Amino acid sequence: MKALVVYYSRTGNTRKVGQEIARQLKADTEEIISVMDRGGPLGFLRSGREAQKKILAEIKPVKKDPSKYDLVVIGTPIWAANVSSPVRTYLSMHKFKKTAYFLTGGGTSGKTFEDMGRITGKKTAAVLAVTDKEIKEESYSEKVKEFVGKLK
Repeated sequence: MKALVVYYSRTGNTRKVGQEIARQLKADTEEIISVMDRGGPLGFLRSGREAQKKILAEIKPVKKDPSKYDLVVIGTPIWAANVSSPVRTYLSMHKFKKTAYFLTGGGTSGKTFEDMGRITGKKTAAVLAVTDKEIKEESYSEKVKEFVGKLK
């Protein structure tokens, strides 16, 4: 199975989890890059507002075509209880054969996974939520292992 792990990460947390998933799954990776600077407190507030309003963000072109992969695992940080706007854009722009989703954040996932599925029109193979605390303590490896096991 040819797999791709795609993620957007403003602070590095989603990147850490995405790279661990890719390592365990032996998958290619692609980082979604926002054109807008999202650093600092202003970037945090602007990003949350975009997510709440379900605005599509401008992202840089990706290098890997997700339609060429059997499975695409897509990761997002939770912004104001929503999918991040760069990931929303990515999901809206591409077609997928099979998907799985993961998210990172300090709060609840709410209906984020359902929203991601609605955007892609695909039922997901598996989902994973990792808290900021689990990332800080580096205690998410077992959760990732279970998630990857569902995908193989």
